[in-house]
Amino acid sequence: MLEIKSVSKSFPGVKALQDINVTFNNGEIHALLGENGAGKSTLMKIICGIYKADEGTVTLDGEELKLNGYGDSVRHHISMVHQEIQMIPESSIAENICNDKIDRFTKLGFVNWKEINKFAKKYMDEVGLDFPPEKKVRFLSAAHKQQIQIAKALSADAKVLLLDEPTSSLTPHEANMLFELVRKLRDKGLVIIFVSHKLEEVQIIADRVTVMRDGCLVGTDKIENMDNARIIRMMIGRDFVYQYRGRLDAYENDVVLRAENIASKIHGFKDISFEVHRGEILGFYGLVGSGRTEAIRTLLNIDHRESGTIYVNGKRADIKSLKQALKTYRIGYVTENRKEEGLFLSHTVGVNICINSLEQCHAGKTNFISLAKERSLAQDYRDKLSIKTPSLNALAGKLSGGNQQKISIAKWLAADCDILIIDEPTVGVDIGAKQYIHDLIWDLAAKEGKTIILISSDMNEMIALARRILIFKDKQIVKELKGEEFFALPGSEISAEIGKSFI
Repeated sequence: MLEIKSVSKSFPGVKALQDINVTFNNGEIHALLGENGAGKSTLMKIICGIYKADEGTVTLDGEELKLNGYGDSVRHHISMVHQEIQMIPESSIAENICNDKIDRFTKLGFVNWKEINKFAKKYMDEVGLDFPPEKKVRFLSAAHKQQIQIAKALSADAKVLLLDEPTSSLTPHEANMLFELVRKLRDKGLVIIFVSHKLEEVQIIADRVTVMRDGCLVGTDKIENMDNARIIRMMIGRDFVYQYRGRLDAYENDVVLRAENIASKIHGFKDISFEVHRGEILGFYGLVGSGRTEAIRTLLNIDHRESGTIYVNGKRADIKSLKQALKTYRIGYVTENRKEEGLFLSHTVGVNICINSLEQCHAGKTNFISLAKERSLAQDYRDKLSIKTPSLNALAGKLSGGNQQKISIAKWLAADCDILIIDEPTVGVDIGAKQYIHDLIWDLAAKEGKTIILISSDMNEMIALARRILIFKDKQIVKELKGEEFFALPGSEISAEIGKSFI
């Protein structure tokens, strides 16, 4: 088993962990929960040797570990599968599994590809990957790529497997396949540490749960003693409920965006039509791959639009790019992939907030940027969205997922968008940040009159915010639900009505 004994860790001005004591047993799936900033990531990095604890010890099967980097942890049979899928897309499955051990299959400068494929196939079979090992990774689904990451971990003879938000990019079916694999690995005696913000999947998969808050351990218990209400109270110190937020009554307002017969050969749809009113929150609901995100990316011509007609404020719009959508039509798009498409992680918080609105920061009539204006604009939106950062000069990549998401929204608000499309606003975000982001989205529509298109696969989120929902299935809009009275119904009744669309 893996034991954490009296572990503490500090960074300048921050006590990240304080006297953590927890045991992760063999043959057990142990969920590690907490808000962003609770200390989960720091603890996992200490277990993996990326950070060194200031105090305390980590022991594996009774032996104290003194790790010098992640490579050292792998040699001690501890492996981590990251939330962001880390693959080399143009390489084969076998190459991705063996890319950190190629030297074992190299002699006199020649690589024995036959042996690499044979070695990889053994672990592919173990995780249920039924493909030739020579197949390129870029042709595979997110679920299959997750299986490859786990196969790679197992190929290092892992005894401890850390899974960080492993289902964030998976469909429910793919997630269930992953759970079956994780249970098999548990039954083989591995220590499995499972980090997730999706409490419903924790209830499905975990045997025990540990909750952290503000760098401290709040408690550990068996899953049968940990319902969602208790977990949330431990995580944030209070109850959290999805509530009916009231009426928007936007149906009589002007139509600010109308799309007719949008078509895409890339995504396989040819007749997507909808309209959205000023001050409305229009929901695009559906499972991953149903066409909701693809429809928006095609509308904005991020992915090539074959045909279709778009009107903005009653006038025909020729949207050729996301840049033009912003500059000409005041449309912003908060992508679901904030780490790769939404933010410059290696740049500062200030730069990320202002990146879409630099024309507001010009020094007089010149093309030079006034750093004072840039700093003032960034500070305004840092304060408005309560972005928790040591300073505007902190790197965006160093912030928690919730604060990164706030920056993703802030950069479009700073650009003064009238229409804001927000895709999966709370994926990978803790319950406290989720509530804040929901309040922000509601206020943008209800108080500021912004038009919101909300794309989400979280039914509770959709019910809490949208007052009209378009349901996507198989690259089509199959149903529309609307009505202020309808959304005031109990969530279970609305969920049942939405669920009928997928039968």
